[in-house]
Amino acid sequence: MALKINYLDRKLDTSKNMALFLGKEAGISDFKGVFDDKINQKILKFVKQNQKIKKNKIASLNLEFDQKLIVILLATKNNPQEAEELGAKFYDYIKKNEINNISLIGSIFSSVKNKIQINEFLHGSELKAYEFNLYKSKKSKKEITLNILKSKNIIEQKIKYKLDAILKGVNLTKDLVSEPGNILHPDEYVRRLVGLKKYGLKIKVYDQKKLKKLGCNALLGVGQGSIRGSYLVTIEWNGNKSETKPLAFIGKGVCFDTGGYSLKPARFMEDMTYDMAGSAAVVGLMQTLASRKAKINAVGAVGLVENMVSGNAQRPGDIVKSYSGKTIEVLNTDAEGRLVLADVLTFTEKKFKPKLMVDLATLTGAIIVSLGSEYAGLFSNDDELSKKLLNAGNKVEEKLWRMPLHKNFDKLMDSKNADMQNINYVGGAGSTTAAQFLQRFIINKTPWAHLDIAGMAFSKYAGALNSSGATGYGVRLLNKFVEDNYE
Repeated sequence: MALKINYLDRKLDTSKNMALFLGKEAGISDFKGVFDDKINQKILKFVKQNQKIKKNKIASLNLEFDQKLIVILLATKNNPQEAEELGAKFYDYIKKNEINNISLIGSIFSSVKNKIQINEFLHGSELKAYEFNLYKSKKSKKEITLNILKSKNIIEQKIKYKLDAILKGVNLTKDLVSEPGNILHPDEYVRRLVGLKKYGLKIKVYDQKKLKKLGCNALLGVGQGSIRGSYLVTIEWNGNKSETKPLAFIGKGVCFDTGGYSLKPARFMEDMTYDMAGSAAVVGLMQTLASRKAKINAVGAVGLVENMVSGNAQRPGDIVKSYSGKTIEVLNTDAEGRLVLADVLTFTEKKFKPKLMVDLATLTGAIIVSLGSEYAGLFSNDDELSKKLLNAGNKVEEKLWRMPLHKNFDKLMDSKNADMQNINYVGGAGSTTAAQFLQRFIINKTPWAHLDIAGMAFSKYAGALNSSGATGYGVRLLNKFVEDNYE
């Protein structure tokens, strides 16, 4: 159900449904002049009954003529993250109770001791309200309208501007991940990326002809079975003219993954439209940075392919020469994401000489076995970079768990016939050996982190800030990482 927020200059209509924020110590003075004595007593009774609560609570008080008063009782001083989660819970509550028009009123603005951060609260509601219904023939026309006074003391415009940019970036990522493979194939994906120029981003497209000339044969091998093109696209944002080295973000963009000749089981294949979620997170991040005019230089690089079966598709046992010059024996065509990233990582490092590199990929099923859908796996060659990413993830509820890298894992990826093979057939450590493989393509020892987001990009169930489906994971995490450490 769509959410519409009205920012009003006039006094709110208190004859309709209302929502009131109160602290546990609230008294009659907190809402004097807003309600009549009868309603005031109802509110006070509710507050007294819940003075010992330790968590924020949302409850409905029935008034006359089917009018509802939603009381949001604040147990503690809420930080931005808690405010976002409360906003998401509020949206779920009014949706479940079919309250389609409601006004935020009263002491939310001034006298609550445990004051809510209203901008973040509304941001959480908007994140939760996302729906992808583009291909529904009968779209719901129902809409939830949330009314709020527009005041300098209430809506901090700088914060709202930043949060709006983040919301648009997250929703772009969700839109891209939600699109079916027959619509968002590599050719269409490139067309949409070119459209991002309107945000002030510099877009450069490397098609198959250019990639062949460069020697990006690892990436091209993955896509050679498709009738669609294969691409490497760079997205540049230059927000700091005095800085020369950009931050680099790299994404896996396998628009559909059949597994190739190492064919995936049929019951899992329909989910492989999400195998480009790493690239979508990078795209959403770059739009966010440009939209909020981030004072940094950053580059996004995505490898866009389709892993299909045909008479021209890559075979198990094929050997390809990567952009780095290193050769790879492709023992399993379903370990394709690391082949795409291998070329994009080396290309990005060589061309842009970045300060650091972070890649995102739905890379391994093994990371889901390890961490489920609670954490993304973090692999890195740099402790300081890891610490910054972990801290950023905790602040926006996009958690990371650091996993090991070690030279002893390298032998599991060594090949008799080439410099390395693309899969570990000995068994175990599937996510780590995949990351170890990627590390071989960091040529100049640039600080690098690999985020395996296979368990986080899409969810069958609703999360704290998401409805079910595409989560937009990575955009808020990396935006916070940039904001806290490089601006």
